Amino acid sequence: MNHLPLIIKREYLTKVKNKSFIIMTFLSPLIMIALIAVVAYLSQLNNDKQRTISVLDETGYLKDVFQNTDNTTYSSLNGLDLETAIALVKEKEDYGLLHIAKVDSLDDISDNIKFYSEESPSLTVISGLERRIEKRLREMKLQKDGVTLEQIEASKTSIDIAQESFEGEKSSKIDNVVKLAFGGIAGYLLFMFIIIYGNMIMRSVIEEKTSRIIEVIISSVKPIQLMMGKIIGTSLAGVTQFVIWVILGGVLMVVVSAIFGIDMMQMQTPQQEMVNQAMQADGAQAMAENMITAISNLPIANLIVAFMFFFIGGYLLYSSLYAAIGAAVDNETDTQQFMLPILMPLILAVYVGVFTVIEDPHGTVSTVFSFIPFTSPVVMLMRIPFGVPLWQQGLSLLLLIGTFIFAVWFAAKIYRVGILMYGKKPTYKELFKWLKY
Repeated sequence: MNHLPLIIKREYLTKVKNKSFIIMTFLSPLIMIALIAVVAYLSQLNNDKQRTISVLDETGYLKDVFQNTDNTTYSSLNGLDLETAIALVKEKEDYGLLHIAKVDSLDDISDNIKFYSEESPSLTVISGLERRIEKRLREMKLQKDGVTLEQIEASKTSIDIAQESFEGEKSSKIDNVVKLAFGGIAGYLLFMFIIIYGNMIMRSVIEEKTSRIIEVIISSVKPIQLMMGKIIGTSLAGVTQFVIWVILGGVLMVVVSAIFGIDMMQMQTPQQEMVNQAMQADGAQAMAENMITAISNLPIANLIVAFMFFFIGGYLLYSSLYAAIGAAVDNETDTQQFMLPILMPLILAVYVGVFTVIEDPHGTVSTVFSFIPFTSPVVMLMRIPFGVPLWQQGLSLLLLIGTFIFAVWFAAKIYRVGILMYGKKPTYKELFKWLKY
Protein backbone atom coordinates (compact mmCIF):
# COMPACT_ATOMS: atom_id res chain seq x y z
CA MET A 1 0.00 0.00 0.00
CA ASN A 2 1.29 3.46 -0.86
CA HIS A 3 1.58 5.48 2.34
CA LEU A 4 3.46 8.36 0.72
CA PRO A 5 0.53 10.87 0.75
CA LEU A 6 -0.13 10.12 4.42
CA ILE A 7 3.54 10.59 5.30
CA ILE A 8 3.69 13.88 3.36
CA LYS A 9 0.58 15.13 5.16
CA ARG A 10 1.93 14.06 8.54
CA GLU A 11 5.30 15.71 7.98
CA TYR A 12 3.73 18.91 6.69
CA LEU A 13 1.23 19.25 9.55
CA THR A 14 3.86 18.32 12.14
CA LYS A 15 6.13 21.09 10.88
CA VAL A 16 3.56 23.86 10.48
CA LYS A 17 1.92 23.11 13.86
CA ASN A 18 5.22 23.12 15.70
CA LYS A 19 5.42 26.07 18.10
CA SER A 20 8.97 27.00 17.20
CA PHE A 21 8.08 26.87 13.47
CA ILE A 22 5.08 29.17 14.02
CA ILE A 23 7.04 31.57 16.22
CA MET A 24 9.97 31.85 13.77
CA THR A 25 7.63 32.14 10.78
CA PHE A 26 6.09 35.31 12.21
CA LEU A 27 9.04 36.52 14.27
CA SER A 28 11.69 36.35 11.52
CA PRO A 29 10.07 39.04 9.31
CA LEU A 30 9.58 41.24 12.38
CA ILE A 31 13.25 40.92 13.32
CA MET A 32 14.40 41.49 9.74
CA ILE A 33 12.20 44.55 9.19
CA ALA A 34 13.23 45.92 12.60
CA LEU A 35 16.91 45.59 11.65
CA ILE A 36 16.30 47.24 8.27
CA ALA A 37 14.33 50.03 9.96
CA VAL A 38 17.11 50.64 12.49
CA VAL A 39 19.74 50.73 9.74
CA ALA A 40 17.55 53.06 7.66
CA TYR A 41 16.96 55.34 10.64
CA LEU A 42 20.65 55.47 11.57
CA SER A 43 21.61 56.06 7.93
CA GLN A 44 19.09 58.88 7.75
CA LEU A 45 20.53 60.45 10.90
CA ASN A 46 24.03 60.17 9.46
CA ASN A 47 22.87 61.64 6.15
CA ASP A 48 21.22 64.59 7.93
CA LYS A 49 24.37 65.42 9.90
CA GLN A 50 25.44 68.99 9.30
CA ARG A 51 29.15 69.51 8.59
CA THR A 52 31.18 72.70 8.43
CA ILE A 53 34.51 72.44 6.63
CA SER A 54 36.93 75.36 6.79
CA VAL A 55 39.15 75.94 3.77
CA LEU A 56 42.52 77.66 3.98
CA ASP A 57 43.60 78.18 0.37
CA GLU A 58 46.96 79.93 0.30
CA THR A 59 47.16 79.63 -3.50
CA GLY A 60 43.87 81.36 -4.27
CA TYR A 61 43.29 78.99 -7.16
CA LEU A 62 40.51 76.90 -5.60
CA LYS A 63 38.36 79.48 -3.84
CA ASP A 64 35.39 78.93 -6.19
CA VAL A 65 35.56 75.14 -6.12
CA PHE A 66 33.74 74.46 -2.86
CA GLN A 67 30.00 75.13 -3.05
CA ASN A 68 27.69 74.61 -0.07
CA THR A 69 25.33 71.64 -0.11
CA ASP A 70 22.34 70.66 2.03
CA ASN A 71 24.54 69.02 4.67
CA THR A 72 27.96 70.60 4.14
CA THR A 73 28.93 74.24 4.59
CA TYR A 74 32.34 75.51 3.45
CA SER A 75 33.92 78.38 5.36
CA SER A 76 36.79 80.22 3.71
CA LEU A 77 39.66 81.35 5.95
CA ASN A 78 41.74 84.11 4.36
CA GLY A 79 44.83 85.81 5.67
CA LEU A 80 45.51 83.29 8.46
CA ASP A 81 48.48 81.07 9.04
CA LEU A 82 48.02 77.31 9.50
CA GLU A 83 48.43 77.26 13.30
CA THR A 84 45.87 80.04 13.78
CA ALA A 85 43.45 78.36 11.37
CA ILE A 86 43.71 75.01 13.20
CA ALA A 87 43.11 76.70 16.56
CA LEU A 88 40.07 78.55 15.18
CA VAL A 89 38.57 75.37 13.67
CA LYS A 90 39.05 73.48 16.96
CA GLU A 91 37.43 76.34 18.86
CA LYS A 92 34.41 76.41 16.54
CA GLU A 93 34.30 72.56 16.61
CA ASP A 94 34.08 72.42 12.82
CA TYR A 95 34.21 69.09 11.01
CA GLY A 96 37.72 69.76 9.70
CA LEU A 97 40.16 72.06 7.97
CA LEU A 98 41.27 71.68 4.35
CA HIS A 99 44.66 73.30 3.91
CA ILE A 100 46.09 74.06 0.46
CA ALA A 101 49.65 75.27 0.92
CA LYS A 102 51.19 78.01 -1.19
CA VAL A 103 53.25 76.58 -4.07
CA ASP A 104 55.16 77.88 -7.06
CA SER A 105 53.29 75.96 -9.79
CA LEU A 106 50.05 74.10 -10.41
CA ASP A 107 51.92 70.80 -10.63
CA ASP A 108 52.92 71.06 -6.97
CA ILE A 109 49.44 71.66 -5.56
CA SER A 110 48.43 67.98 -5.50
CA ASP A 111 51.31 67.18 -3.11
CA ASN A 112 50.55 70.02 -0.71
CA ILE A 113 46.94 69.43 0.30
CA LYS A 114 46.05 68.20 3.79
CA PHE A 115 42.83 67.68 5.74
CA TYR A 116 43.02 68.28 9.49
CA SER A 117 40.28 66.94 11.78
CA GLU A 118 39.70 65.80 15.34
CA GLU A 119 38.52 62.37 14.19
CA SER A 120 38.95 60.31 11.05
CA PRO A 121 36.93 61.98 8.28
CA SER A 122 34.30 60.22 6.21
CA LEU A 123 35.54 58.45 3.11
CA THR A 124 32.69 60.00 1.15
CA VAL A 125 33.64 63.52 2.25
CA ILE A 126 37.32 63.09 1.31
CA SER A 127 36.41 61.51 -2.04
CA GLY A 128 34.10 64.43 -2.81
CA LEU A 129 36.81 66.97 -2.02
CA GLU A 130 39.32 65.10 -4.17
CA ARG A 131 36.96 65.01 -7.16
CA ARG A 132 36.29 68.75 -6.98
CA ILE A 133 39.96 69.66 -6.68
CA GLU A 134 41.01 67.26 -9.45
CA LYS A 135 38.44 68.69 -11.84
CA ARG A 136 39.44 72.29 -11.12
CA LEU A 137 43.18 71.64 -11.45
CA ARG A 138 42.68 69.75 -14.70
CA GLU A 139 40.74 72.68 -16.14
CA MET A 140 43.33 75.18 -14.96
CA LYS A 141 46.22 73.23 -16.51
CA LEU A 142 44.39 73.02 -19.81
CA GLN A 143 43.60 76.74 -19.72
CA LYS A 144 47.26 77.42 -19.00
CA ASP A 145 48.08 75.55 -22.20
CA GLY A 146 45.65 77.77 -24.12
CA VAL A 147 42.59 75.51 -24.05
CA THR A 148 39.29 77.20 -23.17
CA LEU A 149 36.54 75.64 -21.06
CA GLU A 150 34.33 75.51 -24.14
CA GLN A 151 36.96 73.50 -25.96
CA ILE A 152 37.31 71.20 -22.96
CA GLU A 153 33.57 70.49 -22.94
CA ALA A 154 33.54 70.04 -26.70
CA SER A 155 36.40 67.54 -26.48
CA LYS A 156 34.54 65.21 -24.14
CA THR A 157 33.39 62.08 -25.96
CA SER A 158 31.32 59.26 -24.50
CA ILE A 159 31.79 55.85 -26.11
CA ASP A 160 29.16 53.16 -25.76
CA ILE A 161 29.94 50.32 -28.13
CA ALA A 162 26.74 48.86 -29.55
CA GLN A 163 26.49 45.09 -29.28
CA GLU A 164 24.57 42.89 -31.69
CA SER A 165 24.56 39.18 -32.39
CA PHE A 166 24.96 37.75 -35.89
CA GLU A 167 21.20 37.11 -35.84
CA GLY A 168 20.52 40.82 -35.27
CA GLU A 169 19.73 40.68 -31.53
CA LYS A 170 20.89 43.90 -29.87
CA SER A 171 22.35 44.11 -26.37
CA SER A 172 24.57 46.30 -24.16
CA LYS A 173 26.77 46.19 -21.05
CA ILE A 174 23.67 46.79 -18.94
CA ASP A 175 22.17 43.59 -20.35
CA ASN A 176 25.00 41.55 -18.84
CA VAL A 177 24.56 43.20 -15.45
CA VAL A 178 20.80 42.52 -15.43
CA LYS A 179 21.28 38.93 -16.59
CA LEU A 180 23.89 38.27 -13.93
CA ALA A 181 21.61 39.78 -11.28
CA PHE A 182 18.70 37.51 -12.23
CA GLY A 183 20.90 34.44 -12.38
CA GLY A 184 22.67 35.30 -9.14
CA ILE A 185 19.41 35.78 -7.24
CA ALA A 186 18.05 32.46 -8.51
CA GLY A 187 21.24 30.60 -7.58
CA TYR A 188 21.42 32.24 -4.15
CA LEU A 189 17.79 31.38 -3.35
CA LEU A 190 18.43 27.73 -4.20
CA PHE A 191 21.62 27.70 -2.12
CA MET A 192 19.89 29.15 0.96
CA PHE A 193 16.80 26.93 0.57
CA ILE A 194 18.96 23.80 0.48
CA ILE A 195 20.98 24.86 3.53
CA ILE A 196 17.97 25.86 5.65
CA TYR A 197 15.45 23.13 4.84
CA GLY A 198 17.97 20.39 4.14
CA ASN A 199 19.14 20.76 7.73
CA MET A 200 15.52 20.70 8.86
CA ILE A 201 15.02 17.31 7.15
CA MET A 202 18.20 15.98 8.71
CA ARG A 203 17.17 17.09 12.21
CA SER A 204 13.73 15.57 11.74
CA VAL A 205 15.22 12.19 10.87
CA ILE A 206 17.64 12.33 13.83
CA GLU A 207 14.80 13.28 16.20
CA GLU A 208 12.60 10.36 15.18
CA LYS A 209 15.52 7.98 15.21
CA THR A 210 16.66 8.91 18.72
CA SER A 211 13.10 8.80 20.08
CA ARG A 212 12.67 5.23 18.71
CA ILE A 213 9.42 6.25 16.99
CA ILE A 214 11.00 5.13 13.75
CA GLU A 215 10.93 1.47 14.88
CA VAL A 216 7.14 1.55 14.95
CA ILE A 217 6.77 3.48 11.70
CA ILE A 218 9.18 1.34 9.71
CA SER A 219 7.18 -1.80 10.42
CA SER A 220 4.42 -0.66 8.06
CA VAL A 221 6.16 1.81 5.74
CA LYS A 222 8.93 1.27 3.24
CA PRO A 223 12.08 3.28 4.05
CA ILE A 224 12.11 4.98 0.65
CA GLN A 225 8.49 6.10 1.11
CA LEU A 226 9.27 7.43 4.57
CA MET A 227 12.31 9.31 3.28
CA MET A 228 10.49 10.81 0.30
CA GLY A 229 7.56 11.75 2.51
CA LYS A 230 9.87 13.63 4.83
CA ILE A 231 11.56 15.43 1.97
CA ILE A 232 8.36 16.49 0.22
CA GLY A 233 6.46 17.33 3.42
CA THR A 234 9.30 19.45 4.79
CA SER A 235 9.69 21.15 1.40
CA LEU A 236 6.03 22.14 1.34
CA ALA A 237 6.35 23.47 4.89
CA GLY A 238 9.38 25.47 3.76
CA VAL A 239 7.51 26.92 0.79
CA THR A 240 4.62 27.87 3.10
CA GLN A 241 7.03 29.60 5.49
CA PHE A 242 8.79 31.41 2.64
CA VAL A 243 5.50 32.72 1.17
CA ILE A 244 4.42 33.98 4.60
CA TRP A 245 7.79 35.72 5.01
CA VAL A 246 7.43 37.49 1.66
CA ILE A 247 3.85 38.65 2.29
CA LEU A 248 4.34 39.61 5.94
CA GLY A 249 7.68 41.28 5.20
CA GLY A 250 6.14 43.40 2.44
CA VAL A 251 3.23 44.48 4.64
CA LEU A 252 5.50 45.31 7.58
CA MET A 253 7.84 47.34 5.38
CA VAL A 254 4.94 49.48 4.16
CA VAL A 255 3.58 49.90 7.71
CA VAL A 256 6.96 50.85 9.21
CA SER A 257 7.64 53.32 6.39
CA ALA A 258 4.22 54.94 6.90
CA ILE A 259 4.36 55.13 10.71
CA PHE A 260 7.96 56.23 11.24
CA GLY A 261 8.44 58.10 7.97
CA ILE A 262 11.50 56.06 7.06
CA ASP A 263 12.02 55.43 3.38
CA MET A 264 13.87 52.10 3.59
CA MET A 265 14.16 51.92 -0.19
CA GLN A 266 16.31 55.06 -0.22
CA MET A 267 18.79 54.50 2.59
CA GLN A 268 21.74 56.81 2.09
CA THR A 269 25.04 55.00 2.28
CA PRO A 270 28.42 55.97 0.76
CA GLN A 271 27.93 53.37 -1.96
CA GLN A 272 24.42 54.59 -2.79
CA GLU A 273 25.62 58.19 -2.81
CA MET A 274 28.20 57.26 -5.42
CA VAL A 275 25.47 55.56 -7.46
CA ASN A 276 23.26 58.66 -7.17
CA GLN A 277 26.10 60.86 -8.36
CA ALA A 278 26.65 58.57 -11.31
CA MET A 279 22.96 58.66 -12.16
CA GLN A 280 23.04 62.47 -12.17
CA ALA A 281 25.78 62.46 -14.79
CA ASP A 282 25.21 62.80 -18.49
CA GLY A 283 23.69 59.73 -20.07
CA ALA A 284 21.90 58.59 -16.89
CA GLN A 285 18.53 58.68 -18.63
CA ALA A 286 19.86 56.58 -21.49
CA MET A 287 21.29 54.12 -18.96
CA ALA A 288 17.90 53.78 -17.27
CA GLU A 289 16.23 53.19 -20.64
CA ASN A 290 18.84 50.55 -21.50
CA MET A 291 18.17 48.80 -18.20
CA ILE A 292 14.43 48.68 -18.88
CA THR A 293 15.14 47.33 -22.36
CA ALA A 294 17.54 44.73 -20.92
CA ILE A 295 14.87 43.48 -18.49
CA SER A 296 12.28 43.27 -21.27
CA ASN A 297 14.74 41.28 -23.43
CA LEU A 298 15.23 38.60 -20.80
CA PRO A 299 13.76 35.17 -21.65
CA ILE A 300 11.23 35.47 -18.83
CA ALA A 301 9.22 32.33 -19.69
CA ASN A 302 12.37 30.26 -20.04
CA LEU A 303 13.72 31.62 -16.74
CA ILE A 304 10.52 30.79 -14.84
CA VAL A 305 10.22 27.25 -16.18
CA ALA A 306 13.93 26.50 -15.78
CA PHE A 307 13.96 27.96 -12.28
CA MET A 308 11.10 25.71 -11.20
CA PHE A 309 12.64 22.51 -12.60
CA PHE A 310 16.23 23.14 -11.55
CA PHE A 311 15.17 24.47 -8.17
CA ILE A 312 13.03 21.42 -7.42
CA GLY A 313 15.55 18.99 -8.88
CA GLY A 314 18.50 20.49 -7.03
CA TYR A 315 16.64 20.68 -3.75
CA LEU A 316 15.39 17.07 -3.94
CA LEU A 317 18.89 15.85 -4.82
CA TYR A 318 20.54 17.45 -1.82
CA SER A 319 17.60 16.77 0.51
CA SER A 320 17.92 13.02 -0.08
CA LEU A 321 21.58 13.26 0.98
CA TYR A 322 20.66 15.25 4.08
CA ALA A 323 18.09 12.58 4.98
CA ALA A 324 20.71 9.85 4.54
CA ILE A 325 23.09 11.71 6.87
CA GLY A 326 20.34 12.08 9.45
CA ALA A 327 19.67 8.32 9.32
CA ALA A 328 23.37 7.47 9.65
CA VAL A 329 24.06 9.42 12.87
CA ASP A 330 22.56 9.68 16.34
CA ASN A 331 23.06 13.43 16.95
CA GLU A 332 23.87 16.63 15.07
CA THR A 333 27.44 16.67 16.36
CA ASP A 334 28.24 13.53 14.36
CA THR A 335 26.93 15.08 11.14
CA GLN A 336 29.94 17.39 10.70
CA GLN A 337 32.16 14.75 9.10
CA PHE A 338 29.53 14.12 6.40
CA MET A 339 28.48 17.75 5.74
CA LEU A 340 31.63 18.89 3.94
CA PRO A 341 31.19 16.59 0.88
CA ILE A 342 27.67 17.98 0.48
CA LEU A 343 28.50 21.64 1.00
CA MET A 344 31.61 21.69 -1.19
CA PRO A 345 29.77 21.23 -4.54
CA LEU A 346 27.30 23.97 -3.54
CA ILE A 347 30.06 26.39 -2.58
CA LEU A 348 31.99 25.51 -5.75
CA ALA A 349 28.87 26.12 -7.85
CA VAL A 350 28.42 29.60 -6.36
CA TYR A 351 32.07 30.52 -6.97
CA VAL A 352 32.00 29.19 -10.53
CA GLY A 353 28.79 31.09 -11.19
CA VAL A 354 30.07 34.38 -9.81
CA PHE A 355 33.63 34.35 -11.15
CA THR A 356 33.23 32.41 -14.41
CA VAL A 357 29.72 32.90 -15.77
CA ILE A 358 30.01 36.71 -15.59
CA GLU A 359 33.20 36.64 -17.68
CA ASP A 360 32.35 33.88 -20.15
CA PRO A 361 28.89 32.30 -19.74
CA HIS A 362 29.43 30.01 -22.73
CA GLY A 363 33.03 29.06 -21.96
CA THR A 364 34.25 25.55 -21.25
CA VAL A 365 34.26 25.90 -17.46
CA SER A 366 30.77 27.39 -17.26
CA THR A 367 29.36 24.84 -19.69
CA VAL A 368 30.93 21.81 -17.99
CA PHE A 369 29.78 22.80 -14.51
CA SER A 370 26.27 23.49 -15.82
CA PHE A 371 26.05 19.77 -16.75
CA ILE A 372 27.46 18.35 -13.50
CA PRO A 373 24.31 17.51 -11.47
CA PHE A 374 25.69 18.71 -8.12
CA THR A 375 26.53 22.16 -9.52
CA SER A 376 24.14 22.49 -12.47
CA PRO A 377 21.13 23.85 -10.49
CA VAL A 378 23.14 26.96 -9.57
CA VAL A 379 25.43 27.38 -12.59
CA MET A 380 22.77 26.65 -15.23
CA LEU A 381 20.35 29.11 -13.60
CA MET A 382 23.08 31.75 -13.87
CA ARG A 383 23.81 30.86 -17.51
CA ILE A 384 20.24 30.77 -18.83
CA PRO A 385 19.73 34.59 -18.85
CA PHE A 386 22.70 34.82 -21.25
CA GLY A 387 20.99 32.48 -23.71
CA VAL A 388 21.52 28.74 -23.40
CA PRO A 389 20.25 26.36 -26.11
CA LEU A 390 17.23 24.34 -25.06
CA TRP A 391 18.99 21.06 -25.78
CA GLN A 392 21.67 21.97 -23.21
CA GLN A 393 19.04 22.85 -20.63
CA GLY A 394 17.19 19.61 -21.35
CA LEU A 395 20.33 17.48 -21.14
CA SER A 396 21.40 19.13 -17.90
CA LEU A 397 17.94 18.57 -16.43
CA LEU A 398 17.94 14.89 -17.48
CA LEU A 399 21.34 14.39 -15.84
CA LEU A 400 20.03 16.10 -12.73
CA ILE A 401 16.93 13.87 -12.60
CA GLY A 402 19.00 10.76 -13.22
CA THR A 403 21.41 11.69 -10.43
CA PHE A 404 18.47 12.41 -8.14
CA ILE A 405 17.05 8.95 -8.77
CA PHE A 406 20.45 7.40 -8.05
CA ALA A 407 20.84 9.58 -4.93
CA VAL A 408 17.42 8.45 -3.69
CA TRP A 409 18.40 4.81 -4.17
CA PHE A 410 21.75 5.44 -2.49
CA ALA A 411 20.16 7.38 0.39
CA ALA A 412 17.39 4.79 0.83
CA LYS A 413 20.01 2.06 1.27
CA ILE A 414 21.70 4.05 4.03
CA TYR A 415 18.34 5.13 5.42
CA ARG A 416 17.06 1.55 5.65
CA VAL A 417 19.98 0.41 7.80
CA GLY A 418 20.91 3.66 9.52
CA ILE A 419 17.56 4.42 11.11
CA LEU A 420 17.82 1.24 13.18
CA MET A 421 21.47 1.72 14.21
CA TYR A 422 22.17 3.23 17.62
CA GLY A 423 25.20 3.99 19.76
CA LYS A 424 27.82 3.72 17.03
CA LYS A 425 29.45 6.50 15.08
CA PRO A 426 29.39 5.48 11.41
CA THR A 427 32.38 5.87 9.13
CA TYR A 428 32.53 6.02 5.35
CA LYS A 429 33.61 2.39 5.40
CA GLU A 430 30.50 1.46 7.42
CA LEU A 431 28.27 3.38 5.02
CA PHE A 432 29.76 1.46 2.09
CA LYS A 433 28.91 -1.81 3.84
CA TRP A 434 25.32 -0.69 4.37
CA LEU A 435 24.90 -0.30 0.60
CA LYS A 436 25.42 -4.07 0.22
CA TYR A 437 22.64 -5.02 2.63
